[in-house]
Amino acid sequence: MPEHVATLQLTGAAVLTLVGVAWAIVVVRLLRRFRKEALRELPAARLPFLPPQRQGGPAWEKVELTPAEQDAFAGLIRRLGDH
Repeated sequence: MPEHVATLQLTGAAVLTLVGVAWAIVVVRLLRRFRKEALRELPAARLPFLPPQRQGGPAWEKVELTPAEQDAFAGLIRRLGDH
């Protein structure tokens, strides 16, 4: 036993350590016991403050190009293909 530590301090540290270990054991047992119930209820949990989400994606957007725009785009593609 170290000289600078009183017997009461050493006893208190040992008691607190034992209480902490006992608490941890009880918490682990409780978590194991109620794990199945918690997992069953998890998918049912909903967050009512969030807006409902859309089921599908956004609609496709399509823009018709004029013949001049099509030619310009084809020229751009040819120039980029050379690099």
